[in-house]
Amino acid sequence: MATKDSPEQNPRPVRTGGRVRSEDARRAVLDAAAELLEAAGYGALTIEGVARHANVAKSTVYRWWKSKGALVMDAYTHTVVTRVPEPDTGTVAGDLTSFISDLYRISAYPLRGRALRGLMAEAQLDPAFAEHFRQWVQSRRTVVTRMLIAAIDRDELPADLDLEHATDLVFGPFWYRLLVGHAPLDPDQASSHVAQLLNGLRGS
Repeated sequence: MATKDSPEQNPRPVRTGGRVRSEDARRAVLDAAAELLEAAGYGALTIEGVARHANVAKSTVYRWWKSKGALVMDAYTHTVVTRVPEPDTGTVAGDLTSFISDLYRISAYPLRGRALRGLMAEAQLDPAFAEHFRQWVQSRRTVVTRMLIAAIDRDELPADLDLEHATDLVFGPFWYRLLVGHAPLDPDQASSHVAQLLNGLRGS
């Protein structure tokens, strides 16, 4: 049940001044979905609730997203991922350290961490949502793979590097610590984790 101060009970103010532009409405829906996701989790989120919180018609939401899963993953990307530029420091150590530092900063946002754990759990139970979740995960993996390919081109990593496995190694500590909670996700540890990772990938 929504509490007095929850997003469900405090929708965005009614817009005035003429017809709302489509892009304004789309951003409002994404922001509303992200807020409700962090407040109540994936299971409690509904298209109706998002539309109400964004102050748009439900048909407006369905115009862009055919399912709750598609909306939620777009909202998470809009809120978290797109606001962090892709690293381009000129070195693989710099790129990976920047990327992993940003990943670990989720520790400063407990509600966001809870939401991401819930999305991972939901992906194991709901095949329809799992496809949207995998697509989102793959988009993040592609960013790392590009960094590793650039490093190979700069002769920073061996040409026969197993890119799939190397990408798994980048994300492994993040997901394991996020889900199990046995150790902190500390951005200050990113550089040392990257150094150890690169030593292994280089066989040194």
